[in-house]
Amino acid sequence: MIQVVCIKQVADTETRVKVGADGKSLDPAGVTWIMNPYDEFAVEQALRVKEKLGAGEVIVVSLGGAGVATTLRNALAMGADRAIHLKSEVVADSLQVARALASAVKATSPAIVWFGRQAMDDDAAQVGPMTAELLDLPCVTAIATFELTDQNVTVERDVEGGREVVEVGLPAVFTTDKGLNDPRYASLKGIMAAKKKPIDEQPAELGETGLTVLSLELPPARSAGRIVGQGVDAIPELIRVLHEEAKVL
Repeated sequence: MIQVVCIKQVADTETRVKVGADGKSLDPAGVTWIMNPYDEFAVEQALRVKEKLGAGEVIVVSLGGAGVATTLRNALAMGADRAIHLKSEVVADSLQVARALASAVKATSPAIVWFGRQAMDDDAAQVGPMTAELLDLPCVTAIATFELTDQNVTVERDVEGGREVVEVGLPAVFTTDKGLNDPRYASLKGIMAAKKKPIDEQPAELGETGLTVLSLELPPARSAGRIVGQGVDAIPELIRVLHEEAKVL
């Protein structure tokens, strides 16, 4: 069974990002780049499926500039077999990314295509479903459990008030939610082996953009807190402040 895991390189959540000089993009200087945390669950689940079957191939795919190779190597160190680097220096919108991924994924004829639920930088949660649509494959998003039987998969996904159970035939696309598994750490043996695993570099087929970024700006700094009193005696003043000054009541 061939599985493809689409991963994204994002800024570490501990990194303090800055808007670039053009006012339309983030300044990459001093940023620590990591694999999108939701994508780690996808890589781990693909590896578990391969281990359960005792055979197969796990291919990781990512789009971006030269630095993306580092993140691909991390996925290879976890246990993926090979990688595809779709090279592009363009800041692509979700549909452009989906087009590029769909083109690369289709050529591998996978049984399962994996994505993280969403990327931690833009929180769009669009690329997985868009890619599935372009591949004409069924898609189940934000899965919390996964069970493979023959050519069918049964998954559960959290919904308001409970869990939804979905059964889907393969090939199919899944996006993984937090809690699906505990991603493994790359071993020293895996890190050394990753250096010899192939990364196939291909130009990204983005197509035309449908989104134009006009400007980016950081949210304003929060104002200092204010104590209006103590205990129940402070309630009238708190209500007045919320009503007359904050205007939220």
